[in-house]
Amino acid sequence: MDGYFTDDSMLRRINREYALALSGQRALLMQAAHPLAVTGLLAHTSAMDEPYERLQRTAEVMSTIGFGSREDADRVTAIVRGQHARVRGKLREGVGIYPKGTPYAADDPELLMWVLFTLVDSGLVVYRKYVRSLSRREEADYWEDHKTVGELFGLERAQMPDTLTDLNEYRREMLEGDRLFVSDWARTRARQIVLEPPVPWMARPLLETANFITVALLPDRIRREYGFAPLPPPPLRRAMVAGGAEYVKRAVIPFLPERLRFVPVARTP
Repeated sequence: MDGYFTDDSMLRRINREYALALSGQRALLMQAAHPLAVTGLLAHTSAMDEPYERLQRTAEVMSTIGFGSREDADRVTAIVRGQHARVRGKLREGVGIYPKGTPYAADDPELLMWVLFTLVDSGLVVYRKYVRSLSRREEADYWEDHKTVGELFGLERAQMPDTLTDLNEYRREMLEGDRLFVSDWARTRARQIVLEPPVPWMARPLLETANFITVALLPDRIRREYGFAPLPPPPLRRAMVAGGAEYVKRAVIPFLPERLRFVPVARTP
């Protein structure tokens, strides 16, 4: 059965790359910078009982949407929407501009839009950095594909930026406005979940490298609010990541066989 996307879609062409794994950490830290999103989608008790299992399920849902059949995509997103509908509450204490008692809901369009944006923005940042540059048309097509993803999670077209220009304006408003605020919970628990997963000691060097890249690729404001170490200074950190990324983009990625470059569901049978 046909899926929502084809092999020619920008969503599949970008998300098939193993390099996109680096975008997940960045997206989660950005999501946790929204006080209502972090409470409704990440800090909720049921989510924290099994954070890594939850993240794995989320990855499987996104893979099904991107590479599976429409029937399977509809099935898994219906389950997620049902789960979101049950997550409601009020802030126990004030955070940023949100006073104590502010209601939150996991299916709030504002929160869903922020989560969707972090996935799109992180995917584009990592792909451009480690795989290849993108034309404005390709970036616009990637956003168009994600509008379909947004609809599957309950957003209406009118609740999402219409064009790539509108999306960039949304990015500016969010990063320069007052709706984002890294709470104490996010600064400790979310940061721990994202950057300190349980991995074998042999994988620690790889994890540390991924963490260094994640911090370097975060928007400046969010990185500052998390309080990441100022050394090396952000400009040097970005330059170090950019140098390594340029080498990967030019001398590694173009020569990798499919089995080392693409996720299994995207490989040629």
